[in-house]
Amino acid sequence: MIALIIGIICILFTVWAILPFSFPMGLNWGNEIIKFLMGGGPILSLLIGIIAFFIGIADIRDKIEEKKELKEEKENAKD
Repeated sequence: MIALIIGIICILFTVWAILPFSFPMGLNWGNEIIKFLMGGGPILSLLIGIIAFFIGIADIRDKIEEKKELKEEKENAKD
C-alpha cells in the first residue's frame, strides 16, 4: 500500500514538474526533461545492449551444456 502511495506521489510530481506554467501551477521543466531523455537514451541503449549480449552468451553456454547432457544420457542408456 505504501508503494502505491509513493508511486502516485511520484507520478503527480512528474506531471507538476512538466507543466508549462509558472511556479504554483508547474515547474516548467519540460525542456530540461527532454534534454535529459535525449542524452540518456543512447546510454540506456548501451546498457540494454550489454545486458542482452551477456544473456545471449549465457544462453549459448546453456545450449552447449544441454547437448553434452543429452549425449551423456544417450551413452548411458545404450550401456
